[in-house]
Amino acid sequence: MAEAGAGVHRAAMTRVKRFAPLAVLLAALIVAYAAGVQHQLSWAALAHHQAALHAAVAAHPVACAGGYVAVYIAAVALSLPGAAVLTVAGGLLFGIVAGAALAVTGATLGAVLLFLVARHALADLLSAKAGRLMARIRPGLERDGFSYLLALRLLPVFPFWLVNLAPALAGMRLAPFAAATLLGIVPGSVVFASIGAGVGDVLARGGTPDLALALSPRILLPLIGLAALSLAPVGWRHWRMRHA
Repeated sequence: MAEAGAGVHRAAMTRVKRFAPLAVLLAALIVAYAAGVQHQLSWAALAHHQAALHAAVAAHPVACAGGYVAVYIAAVALSLPGAAVLTVAGGLLFGIVAGAALAVTGATLGAVLLFLVARHALADLLSAKAGRLMARIRPGLERDGFSYLLALRLLPVFPFWLVNLAPALAGMRLAPFAAATLLGIVPGSVVFASIGAGVGDVLARGGTPDLALALSPRILLPLIGLAALSLAPVGWRHWRMRHA
């Protein structure tokens, strides 16, 4: 009887340890929305605080850079809206190169955090519920997951949070996930940071940055080309298998 009770206790503690990080993340998300954090990730808020933010960066550049990365990590890990605003703010406050680098760092770390939490809490459960499907998916994901994810990062057809969660639930390894995320978001981050570097006057006049530049042919076509190039090894492998 005592051994059975101990076994139940261990099983309960295992479940608590598995779901505790996810519970903390969900609680933080609820608190963030209750506090109205999502409203601070807006063009109006950026325009309102622009002067104060510039003054803070001028006085404490290193601390502000660290704080910016921390905010970006939290926003991505909690899947809050406003990534474009944050990246533009990086270019506005730190310049194109530093702003893009800080945005890429924050977005990558936030994505990795969400990936790890989701995988730790849910991947085993999903694998148990869909064992045969996962068994068919996993070999291809292990072989070509980097290429597929890189293409999705270069061309953000799907929401960023979804592309963070799906690979974790499908059993993708951390290293290719982190590498594809890091490389894939660099071009877009540079584009948005470059918009931010010249948007100060627009915000000061109460305007909204024109993000249509990110969808212009001179930006979009190279990204499509890079996405196609990232999928080239997958296409070549399938072609060889069909003609072997």
